[in-house]
Amino acid sequence: MSIVIAIDGPAASGKGTLARAIAQELGFAHMDTGALYRASAYELIKAGMSARDKTDALKAAQILVKKIKAADMPDDILGKPSLREDRIGQKASIIAAYPKVREALNILQQDFAASPPRPYKGAVLDGRDIGTVICPDADVKIFVTADDEVRAQRRTKELQSRGLDVTYEAVLKDMRERDARDTARTAAPMKQAPDAYVLDTSALTQAEMLSQALEIIREKVQI
Repeated sequence: MSIVIAIDGPAASGKGTLARAIAQELGFAHMDTGALYRASAYELIKAGMSARDKTDALKAAQILVKKIKAADMPDDILGKPSLREDRIGQKASIIAAYPKVREALNILQQDFAASPPRPYKGAVLDGRDIGTVICPDADVKIFVTADDEVRAQRRTKELQSRGLDVTYEAVLKDMRERDARDTARTAAPMKQAPDAYVLDTSALTQAEMLSQALEIIREKVQI
């Protein structure tokens, strides 16, 4: 059995950056599960299908699952910069609420966690329901959080660095609305697993985040 590390948390909390750093440090495979929904939305748009049609959304997710299974590493597909476009994110937010889409992508995530690609000896998955739905028996669960204002500042800088004309106020508003949707949805709401460690990154550098996370991990498993 591979070692599984579940990293959950809201947008711009630092969970993605942390998960990638942990995977690199430990020699584990990494999957950004949120990117699965963006990549499904990308396939949906490319095929001219509608995000409001649940059948279309499921077809797009199934197309993505086939591509992921045929790839050597999911990051080859999920790491595309185009997936970060706002139009992709908006469609992803819609289709992520469909139970059938989540079911199709959940199986993919669980298979990845149980059998990471060779030669990796473990898996790190980050998202919003890894420790509660995808991998409830993960060896280590970390719930990454940060103050709303700090998260909004991070996301504003990220978007502006890509040439997008956004304001801090608009980003903060959108972020709070997304948090509300993610925590209130019926299908796999975002919440902290009871046995998860909470890591507040509001005042931490990336190096400090990684150091604290590795300390948590090494207290739980022998690596």
